[in-house]
Formats: sequence, C-alpha cells, structure tokens
Amino acid sequence: MGYKKTSQGNWILVENENGATLGYSTASGVTLIEEDGFAFKDLNKNGLLDPYEDWRLPLEERIEDLTAKLTIDQIAGLMLYSRHQTVSKSQNHFVEMFSGTYDGKSLDHYSGSIANLTDQQKEFLEKDHIRHVLLTLVDAPQIAAEWSNNLQAMAESLDLGIPVNVSSDPRHSTSADTEFNAGAGGDISKWPEQLGLAATFDPGLVKQFGEVASQEYRALGITTALSPQIDLATEPRWMRFSGTFGEGVKLVTDLAKAYCDGFQTTEYETDGWGSESVNAMVKHWPGGGSGEAGRDGHYGYGKYAVYPGNNFSEHLKPFLHGAFDLEAGTKKASAVMPYYTISYDQDQKNHEDVGNGFSEYIINDLLRKKYAYDEVVCTDWSITADAVKLDQFIGGKSWGVESLTVEERHYKALAAGVDQFGGNNEIAPVLAAYELGIAEHSEQVMKERFRISARRILKNIFQTGLFENPYLIPKRSEEIVGNPEFMERGYKAQQKSLVLLKNKHHLLPLKKQTKVYIPKQKIGESSDWFGNVQPACEKEPVNPAIVEKYFQVVESPDRADVVLVFLDSPKTVGYASDAEGNGYLPISLQYLPYTAKYARKESLAGEDRSYFDKSNIAANNQDIETIMTIRKDFPDLPIVVSLMMKNPTIVKEFEQLVDGIIADFGVQTQAILSVLSGEATPSGLLPFQMPKNMETVEQQQEDVPFDMICYKDELGHVYDFGYGMDFEHQIKDKRLNYRN
Repeated sequence: MGYKKTSQGNWILVENENGATLGYSTASGVTLIEEDGFAFKDLNKNGLLDPYEDWRLPLEERIEDLTAKLTIDQIAGLMLYSRHQTVSKSQNHFVEMFSGTYDGKSLDHYSGSIANLTDQQKEFLEKDHIRHVLLTLVDAPQIAAEWSNNLQAMAESLDLGIPVNVSSDPRHSTSADTEFNAGAGGDISKWPEQLGLAATFDPGLVKQFGEVASQEYRALGITTALSPQIDLATEPRWMRFSGTFGEGVKLVTDLAKAYCDGFQTTEYETDGWGSESVNAMVKHWPGGGSGEAGRDGHYGYGKYAVYPGNNFSEHLKPFLHGAFDLEAGTKKASAVMPYYTISYDQDQKNHEDVGNGFSEYIINDLLRKKYAYDEVVCTDWSITADAVKLDQFIGGKSWGVESLTVEERHYKALAAGVDQFGGNNEIAPVLAAYELGIAEHSEQVMKERFRISARRILKNIFQTGLFENPYLIPKRSEEIVGNPEFMERGYKAQQKSLVLLKNKHHLLPLKKQTKVYIPKQKIGESSDWFGNVQPACEKEPVNPAIVEKYFQVVESPDRADVVLVFLDSPKTVGYASDAEGNGYLPISLQYLPYTAKYARKESLAGEDRSYFDKSNIAANNQDIETIMTIRKDFPDLPIVVSLMMKNPTIVKEFEQLVDGIIADFGVQTQAILSVLSGEATPSGLLPFQMPKNMETVEQQQEDVPFDMICYKDELGHVYDFGYGMDFEHQIKDKRLNYRN
C-alpha cells in the first residue's frame, strides 16, 4: 500500500497503488489525509476523513453523506447551470455577447491570460454556489485545460470542495454556423454533423465517435456532453434537423444507444463509469421534431409541437429503447433535457399546454413514473426568464407560463420533476421557489425535494471521477485534442457520410486535373440564429487552393471540362414581424419563390398562426439561377452539384439540369473532393426522405415519419430513406433493414 506525489505546477497528483489517481491544487488550500497507506483529499478542511471524501466507499454512501451536509443554498447552487462561457479572445459576436470582465476590465482592455477566471465566474462559484458550467468557445486545448484547472482550484477551495461539472454543446462539427459555434477555436478532430453520422447507417462508427470525442472532451475539462440530439426528425422543415439522426426510428434508436455508450463508458471499470467517462445529456424529451409547420421552439413563433398523426409515442422510442437502454455498463444516459416546445394537447392528466420543462405529466408522470427514469432532468436554456419578441432568440422561452413570475416558473418546473435550470446563473429565484414550496407543503417536504435533486446531480459529478482528480496536465491536453489519429478517424467518417444521389453517364469519379469551373455563391440578405442581419453577399464557396490539389480551377465555364456548383439547402425563415397579417410565413424547402397554396387554412395550436396563400423565397435562390444560366449557355457542359443539406431539399428545380449530385451534411471540402476524384467510394445513405415538391411537404403530418412522396430523378432513382449510390449502382445492403 502507499502513494506517490507528482508536482504539476501549482497542483499535485497523488497516485495510489490500486490505480486510483487523486489530484488537488496547492492554490486551493486543500490538504491530504493519509490513512492505511492511502491518500484522501480533505475537501471540507475539517481534518477528518468524511465518507464522501473516501474513494474506497460505494458511490451511494458517498452521495448520501455529502447530501446530508449540504445547506439549501448549496443545493440551490447545484440546481443552476450557467449561461454560456467563452475562453477566447476571438473577435466575433458570440464572444462579445458572452465574455466577462477581468478585475473590472472588459476583454478589449484585458492583457492577461484568457485562462484566468472572469469576475462573473468567480462570483457565481462563490456567491451562487454554481458547480455546472457550459463551455463554448476556446482558443486552444492548453488554454482550456489551464482555465479548467483554475476553475476547479477555486471550487475546491470553497465550502465542501465540490468540483465543477463542465459541459459542452456538440463541438466536433466542420461548420462555422452550427448551434452557438461551439467548436470554433481549438484544434479538435473534425467529424460530420450528427445527420452525417446517421448517413453512415453505422452504429459502430457512431460509438467510435463517442469514444474519441469523450477523450477530447476530458482533455478540455468537459465531463458532460449536451448531446446527442435524438429527436425523431419527422418534420422536414425544422431548423434543427441537421442536429438529429434523421427520421427512421430504428436507426435513431440504435445510433442513440451507440453514441451514449461511446461517451459514457470507461472500458476498464466494471460499471462503465470512470475517469474517461463523459455524461450524456440526451435531448429533447419527449422529442422536439414535430414543431408545427417546421417552426422551432427557440422562438415564440415556434412554441408548439403538434401531433396530427397521433404519433406521440413513437417519438419516445429513441429514448426508451436507445438512450435509456444502453449495452455497456452505464445502463442509461445520465441526464435528459426537455425541449422548449409545448407538446400540444398531449397532457392526459392535467390537460395543460405548457412547455415540456413545466409539464408535470411529461416529466413526472411519463418520464419519472411510467418509464422509471431517475437521473438528472435539466431544462433547456432560459425557460424561466421572461419571454420577449416572437422572433427574438436571446431572451426567455417560458412558453405556456408567461403569466407566472420568474420564481413561480422555477417552482412549477421543480414540481414537475426538473432538477436543474439551464442558463440560470442566479440563485435567488431557486430559493424563492423553495419558499413557495414551504407555503404550499412544508419545510420538511421541500427539504427532501431538494435533496432528491441533489443526489441525482452529485451522482454525475462523482461517477466521472471529479472528486478524485478534476485537474488536467495542459501539455497532455494539447497532445490528445485533435491528434493525428483522431483527425484521421474523423476524416474517414466524413467520407463515409457522403451520399451520391446522381451520376449520369457515369461522369463520376472525375479524373485528377480535370478542368473545373466553380461559380460564386450569391446569398441574399438573411438572419443568423440570433437575429443578426447578414447582408447580401457574393462569395467563393470553397478555397480554390484546396480544389487545386485535385483539379485545375479555371475562371470561366468556356474553359472548363466540368462545372462544380457548391449549393446549400434553401434558407428561409417562418416568421417576420414586418410581414403582412400575423407575421407567419411558409418555411420553404425549394429555392425559387413559393406560395403556400396547400398549407392549412387554420393552424393546429394556439392562436391564428396560418400562413396559407403567403409567399416566401430562399435567401440563396440565385444559385439556382446560376445553374440555369450555365445550362442554357453551355448545353453540353457537364454540371456536378455538391449539395450541403441541413434539411431535406427539393431538388426538382435543378436535378434535370445537372449530371451529378453529391450530398453532404457538414464536411470538409477535401472530403467531398476525395470522393469526386475517386480517392474514396461513396457509401452514405439518406437518413430521411427527399420530398417531391412543397405540396407533399405541406400535406405530410409533422409527427409521422416516411409520409411524403419522394422525388424521382430523370434516371428513375427515388430519393427515399436509405437511398444512395456508389459510382456504378444504387447501394443495396443490410443497412436498408433500418427502413422496415
């Protein structure tokens, strides 16, 4: 028996003979207690070895001991999940929105290390007892590790020494405009969007992604993934479609299981949990993929999920048979996030139409009682704050409970079975909710209610080994994050995610050094996630220097052997405050002007939300005109379209004008070129249906999969779920069993 100490800057690793590794910061003031040749951290500084400090004891005993020691204020702090935190000096609007101050100095006037804690972070750790922090932008892995160490050292010095559970939205995307741009900065491995992972139809690959991503997360100090998004994507117009595994329930269920197993499992631990584990917070219960007419719950105009096909139960299957029924030792995803939306007319008990995070029926009666889920439930961000304009992203999303006070909303969510409040840095409303509960019940009832949540929350901190060692070796983090092996795996996954839709006359693959002309993209004025106006622009869709590694880039079509058009799926928004009438507009999956002749004349939920007979046009409609012009002026010149799809796309407007179509779901340009040039053979399959036209989109039911008429191209191929080609033929293999 025994242990050894290894200094790493201002903190110390303590390695025990039985394999346990402890860490403590000399800056935190924590000392070690030695017993029977072992070392333990004296986190509460009482000179005694308390059960929660003893890593030899069963998890349940440690949790119970610590829970009994917590004050109501400390439990309330555990219930908070911070707003977005940046560790970056990048010059972009995201950093501007979420960066803090350093000793009173703004980021623009601060010259110290970005790895230091902001004034706001110090305050919410000490004053509000926050121990759950959402990390977004980071400048580099080493900086992230240093910041994480500083965060953990301060937390270890406070109260009972409870470490911080740092979380992240998905950050392995190659795209710069995914949700919150979480992956920008830091050289992390690059993988396709989640929809691209689905296009591989390969649970083994998805599990491998989870295993790689979890190692990189842990090297950045991250112990909870706010993913996967396992909503059944039955509504093709939904703006979060690209973050899902598609619309096939069997496929989504298997990939949800693989993703969670990959993230949560530490291989050498008998129960799967350990120092290599990352908690998976699956989202969004009970499924957010059926927003009325494709509108999204981040905005007031998208607050309702509807079920015209009476198919609510199918949306639960990826949770019940996937994320809650894992194959590895961790058994089930350790946390779940309800979506913003009101699951309209689904409450069979109280008949309330309120956001899922406030619904006693959705959380307590279904998730907790009927399906016996006793892990953490964390709200989506900002559901307790006051709502703002219908089309404003930044602000509260208290759908269905707008008339309640902020404190009453917290209490209602707690009563519904929620444990944590996403995006809330302030302890006051949680304590006020506690007092409301005392007034309705008793102090004893509310104290036990808080302790129930505390046990669930602490479990996720304990089981990832943070109480033993929350500290990182920054140099080691730099070696792990984005290492060549992980980069190669991600790149191969990108190649496997590509779907070849059309290859007329076997044009593809193109020979190396083929002369290609790449027209510029023309994008009209549009808005980003946050409502910021993006002015109209004309831009190069890809870096010509990358293309030159495969083909000769020429400056005009008359000098080209092939035209290579890079096209994004149509970009439209379903509401505009200055639009005629009620402001609602059709979300279109076609490029050219669309008038909603087949839309419902009356909306299904809430007040008048119909957009019948209204028109909209995609911001990137001019790219279709570019294809039309080239075909007219050069009738014999082959055209290949590289289509980046965030949503199922109506290709009817250009398919017969082009000779080849390859679809991707967020990959690097090089991956596309490697397939177009024959370095790799396309093997991806569509994880959704491609609609024939907008009529079938309007007539499909938001909650039902596989209910559209699919597009049939000039070669007779039907772009249905599971369709894809290699260079010669339509792919037919065992993966197509997911369709049945």
